[in-house]
Amino acid sequence: MATWDLRGMRHHLLICNGGTCLRHGGEEVTLAVREEIARLGLDDLVHTTRTRCNGRCQDACVLIVYPDGVWYRLMTPEKAREVVRIHLCEGAPIREWATYEFDEEAGCRWTPAGESEAPVGKRKTANEQKEVNR
Repeated sequence: MATWDLRGMRHHLLICNGGTCLRHGGEEVTLAVREEIARLGLDDLVHTTRTRCNGRCQDACVLIVYPDGVWYRLMTPEKAREVVRIHLCEGAPIREWATYEFDEEAGCRWTPAGESEAPVGKRKTANEQKEVNR
């Protein structure tokens, strides 16, 4: 894995290793991603970073692919390996596993998987928050 020289990197994977994600296989997902990257010889193209909490605990374990801006939910080691093979190698995001996907025109938007979770992951509007606080 290239640590100091990131020139030439095509993807940056952020792997949540916050408390909830660790309880839902974050360590195993991290190892699976890194092993698949090495197995496929992608070390010079893909950089990984373990993060702390990304604020999507209901989606644990979370894997984020940049620069594409795709947030994957409910990752297992097997699903994470598929993300490396299909999304990173073939360039085809696996949308049914995604909660968010960046769209240049709309910004970050919910994918259909994310919409099916509503309202759990959506922020409350100011009026909705006032109602909760009453």
